[in-house]
Amino acid sequence: MHIRVLGSGAGGGFPQWNCNCHNCKRIRAGTMRGQRRTQSSIAVSSDGENWLLFNASPDIRSQLEAFPASHPRSLRDSGIKAILLIDSQIDHTTGLLMLRESTAPLEIYCSEPVRRDLTTGFPLFNMLEHYCKVNHHPLPLDGSSFTIPRIDDLRFTAHALISKAPPYSPHRHDPHPGDNIGVVVEQISSGKKLYYAPGLGAVEPQVSAAMAAADCVLVDGTFWRNDEMGQAGIADKLALDLGHLPQSGEGGMIEVLASATSGRKILIHINNTNPILDEDAPERKALDDAGIEVSFDGMEITL
Repeated sequence: MHIRVLGSGAGGGFPQWNCNCHNCKRIRAGTMRGQRRTQSSIAVSSDGENWLLFNASPDIRSQLEAFPASHPRSLRDSGIKAILLIDSQIDHTTGLLMLRESTAPLEIYCSEPVRRDLTTGFPLFNMLEHYCKVNHHPLPLDGSSFTIPRIDDLRFTAHALISKAPPYSPHRHDPHPGDNIGVVVEQISSGKKLYYAPGLGAVEPQVSAAMAAADCVLVDGTFWRNDEMGQAGIADKLALDLGHLPQSGEGGMIEVLASATSGRKILIHINNTNPILDEDAPERKALDDAGIEVSFDGMEITL
């Protein structure tokens, strides 16, 4: 199985365009050892030619341009054969508009709550009907697996996660199963498994089971601490209230991953305020000591 990290940052990327926090200021000035990041997205394939895109970030054009395997092989073409949406958040769906020039309808797999959000509060699907159109494929959330045409030798299993719908969603204050999901990707021929959950606010039994069975866990790395936004002087919002399990502290992602899996442990969707972006920071060393990797744009993973 081939996995390409197209973007590893949280919403806004790194540096964020209007932010002058400790990290953003130093990365712009060249005084911090770290890497710039676009907004989170990955692609997976079994043959290296036909790819499933997970989420379509606002940075999708530059991400695909930097990814030769996605480039057209004929006059109008792409290595991206289908798209699976983890949620309906702006930083995971706005890039669909950048794909409107497709010569065929976009084959999009998503949950029913996400489909409703993208036809009501943020009607991207309706807008795309005036361009390439969308073929929507519902995602089962009952534990049953499914395959995707042209994405050979890969099998997918999705499950609902505790989360909130986006602020624009008609059911923002009435969470539905499927607002946010985790996905197990299994290579049928080898049995190798990836677990992907870029937004993870709690480790429920289905999450623990998926992590334990995975050869690679690629999960939420948004915040280092629960009160990180407040400590940075940006917003009085806690990580857990935003649906993200912080890395540090009791019950944090470091502690969870230590006992959850023996496979590779990689963080994605990293917020611009997170000190792990500084490769010389003690927080980054703590991850290294725990055997936890930090994804970066262009990272290649092979299972």
